Formats: sequence, C-alpha cells, structure tokens
Amino acid sequence: MQAFNVVIVGSGCAGWTAAIYTARAGLKPLVLTGQSTGGLLTTTSTVENFPGFPEGIDGPTLMENMQKQAERFGAVIRHNSLLEAADLSKRPFRLTVDGESLETQALIVATGAGHRHLGLESEKKLDGHGVTYCATCDGPLPVYRNKPLVVVGGGDSACEEAMYLTRFASQVFLIHRRDQLRASRIMAGRLTSHPKVKPVWNSVVEEILDAAKGAVTGVRVKDVKTGGSQTIPCAGVFVAIGHVPNTQVFKGQLDMNENGYLSVQHPTMRTNIPGVFACGDCVDSIYRQAITASGSGCSAAIDAERFLAS
Repeated sequence: MQAFNVVIVGSGCAGWTAAIYTARAGLKPLVLTGQSTGGLLTTTSTVENFPGFPEGIDGPTLMENMQKQAERFGAVIRHNSLLEAADLSKRPFRLTVDGESLETQALIVATGAGHRHLGLESEKKLDGHGVTYCATCDGPLPVYRNKPLVVVGGGDSACEEAMYLTRFASQVFLIHRRDQLRASRIMAGRLTSHPKVKPVWNSVVEEILDAAKGAVTGVRVKDVKTGGSQTIPCAGVFVAIGHVPNTQVFKGQLDMNENGYLSVQHPTMRTNIPGVFACGDCVDSIYRQAITASGSGCSAAIDAERFLAS
C-alpha cells in the first residue's frame, strides 16, 4: 500500500496552491485531481480579476500554470482520480481511490463546489458561450457590455449577481419561479427599485437560444401560472440557483452545515478531525473567488505542515 505525508483532494485554485506550499516544504504531496482537473475555473474563458495578470488569463491556462508550479516542487499528480471512500477514524488515514487503497498522515480537502444547473440541454451546449454561473468573473467581459442580460434565481446570490450586472448591462431581466424573491428584504428592495432591473415573475426558463449559433441570443420562458411562453432577447444568461459542495464522501465524518459545506476552525483550516484540513469552495459559500480559494489553500497547507512537524 502506498503511503504519503499529505494527500490533497481536488485540483482547483485551493488544491493547486496547497500542493505548491506542501511540495515546497518537502512533503511530496499527492494530488488527486478528480475527474475534472482544474475544477470550475477551467470552464471560464477569461479571468480578469486574479492578481498578476493585467491583461487577464484564460481559466485553463491559469490552472495549467498552477499545476506546473506544483510539479516543479515535487508534487505527485494523479489525474482523473475518484476518491471513493475515506476512513478518517485513525491515522494514518486510509483512502480508497479508483478501487485502490492508500494511506496518508494528513489530508487536505479541496473538492470545491459545483454550480446547480437548470438541467437544459441548451444550457450544457452554451456553457462558456454565453451561459455562465459567476457575474463577478464574467460580467465585465466586452461581450456583455451594454447588452440585455438574464439572471435566473431569486435568492441573495441571484440578487447580488443582478445588481452587479447593472454596471455593465443595458437591462437585466431577473427570472424567478415565484412572485416574490427569497432574498433578504433589503436586497430585494434594492433590486426591484433599480431602473435597469426587470423582474419576470412566476416564470421558468424552457430553452436558452441559440445553441445552433454557438452563442446566446435569448431565452424562452414559461409562466408557471398561465402556461404561456415568451422570448426575451439577451446576450448572456447568468444562472444563480445555488451551489452544491462536493463533500458527500465525507458525510458522517467531517462536520458540515445543512448545505454540505465543511466547517473549519477559523482562522485556521482545521476540521473537527486532527490532521484533516479543508479549503476552497467546499468551505466557502460566500465569496467563491479564485483568489480567496488560493488563499485558503495556502492556509490549509501551512496548517498541515505545522501539524506534521508537531
């Protein structure tokens, strides 16, 4: 059975940053990339808000650079790896990866969170081509400036996305399946009173147009009360109906909130089990930015290094 000092589960900004730091510390970490190396950022065409890239950088390139940096310092990469089970009852921890068992003295969980999707085939086809899940990441792009945009959702996240997009869009249509927002009263009031925002109540998105053209040209929405449909022209669709943290494999062992986000002992990245640390979007339900994920990955790595040294 293979044994490691540190195993890092996940290969987004948090995972690669943790790998860089633990590798530089001489711990020779193993990185389990998961089935999608690079995480959600690989689906983002241009990253303009990561410090150090004044002209921006595309998401896949940023992730590739982080991986190369980790490998330069001795990180071991296992691609397309699926963590099937984890026994955290005692150290060394035992992990089952693709049917194989391995042991580790410390574990860093950086499994991230996935966007909740509408479940439409057209959404899948236009993902990254006008369909996006992060207004802060993509809203400022030239393709969306001075164009009508659509936000789908009714909670605080959807309202924040819509408010942010008013800086760039000519108009923002907020599509919500109910006749009132689930967001906080202050946020809802601020949004509905904004001159650029037009709520579309009691409606769901039936289709995103136009996959055949490879770009978003509009949405077809259905009124859930009348059954009628209408088409709303737009240049982009921002889906904000929640996130799903990738933490199911740790359920019953690591403390997590009702939504599945792992709990850590702030300001550290320690979990309830000594030797297990968590970072990135599987912990963070608030910011969900590349730079904050990287920062928490750094913290988790330093926590793990100090734990092993003690």
